[in-house]
Amino acid sequence: MAPSETGTRPSEARQRLLDTATRIFYGEGIHSVGVDRIINEAKVTRATFYRHFPGKEDLVLAYLHAADHAIRSQVETAIAAGLPAPDALRAVAESIAQSIQSAGFRGCAFLNAVAEYPDPDHPVHQAVLAHRRWFLDTVNTLMANIQETEAEPAAQHFVMLRDGAMAAGCLFDRALICETFLRGVEGLIRTHSARQPSR
Repeated sequence: MAPSETGTRPSEARQRLLDTATRIFYGEGIHSVGVDRIINEAKVTRATFYRHFPGKEDLVLAYLHAADHAIRSQVETAIAAGLPAPDALRAVAESIAQSIQSAGFRGCAFLNAVAEYPDPDHPVHQAVLAHRRWFLDTVNTLMANIQETEAEPAAQHFVMLRDGAMAAGCLFDRALICETFLRGVEGLIRTHSARQPSR
């Protein structure tokens, strides 16, 4: 009994710290929140916190890693359905629209984080860039599967539509924002599909 308890308790405490940090960082920002508040709300000791996260930056990176994992899972689920590339892109767009309309939506966790960490060499900034590179590469692959001609500009256009919808989604009527976003994605897919192959 004792060994399994020691094996279980740290991971439960770590998850509780991460869940608490995720809720507060996403809802209120990163710099405005101190370690003491996270420790208190997660109901762990300071020693437990530092056993799992040597410092606040490690917790911020774990928060972004968890957000990255959740988004990758959504996108990979859409792609794994084996749909043709245009429908896979529509499914990715639908998952973005659903997240915008979810309770407590406060914009893109990555764009919010990078606004607080503008130094391009900072590990948090680097984590944001890595996530965005992966997302752009994924969309670029889908666009290239439709039509290789100008696939990269089309992928960049998709990401800009997504960024705009994520920013506007916490300011204006979410249903209208999502409708506009999905209509923009549909137009982009149709325009890209109609491009003549490069010779």
